[in-house]
Amino acid sequence: MKLTLKIWRQKNATTKGELKTYPIDGVEGDMSFLEMLDVLNEGLINKGEEPVVFDHDCREGICGSCSLQINGEPHGPDRLVTTCQLHMRMFNDGDTIVIEPFRAKAFPVIKDLVVDRSAFDRIQQAGGYISVNTSGNTVDANTIPVNKHDADESFNAATCIGCGACVAACKNASAMLFTSAKVSQFALLPQGRIEATERVLNMVAQMDKEGFGNCSNTGACEIECPKGISLENIARMNREYLSASLKG
Repeated sequence: MKLTLKIWRQKNATTKGELKTYPIDGVEGDMSFLEMLDVLNEGLINKGEEPVVFDHDCREGICGSCSLQINGEPHGPDRLVTTCQLHMRMFNDGDTIVIEPFRAKAFPVIKDLVVDRSAFDRIQQAGGYISVNTSGNTVDANTIPVNKHDADESFNAATCIGCGACVAACKNASAMLFTSAKVSQFALLPQGRIEATERVLNMVAQMDKEGFGNCSNTGACEIECPKGISLENIARMNREYLSASLKG
């Protein structure tokens, strides 16, 4: 395939960026989107030009670092996949593809397509932990009965990889889906009830402090989430937050 790429280039967080056009040829349908960018960068390097900077790590849909806005959609036109799992067969010969970084005040651009998502780390650090003793005196997990439905829901919430697609998809750049997933994975289990009150209050407060917007109630976050995190987690977090507020 021959494609035209319009890619956001920005030297650093303080400089003004712009879309630059790059033609690319020889793209195969079985290539992943990141492999296509690798081919582009190889050509740029061979011509003595600066390659496009983009974030990636595992390339297996696990780490969540390959966050790109592709033709206006987080992770591109496919569903339940990350950018590294998006294949070029989703596009047609002659297509123009616009590639941008995730847009959010709380995700400042570092360079080109790379944004700083450490705000997510700080939300997690604010309450995403439990006080279970893991120093050698642990209790067999099977001695604590857990309802299977709760265990399944907790596992589903825990599949969140923190990529930020929910923020990029939301017109208010809300991090409610991410934060609620991190709250839910603990709130649904007995081991997580010890810090339940402190956890939800602290994590929501940190989310607001980072500059994320309010939930837009449009559901775009769930649609664009590569792991299909459910909006039910937001409802659960709201209940947890109300309960915690009344206690304290």
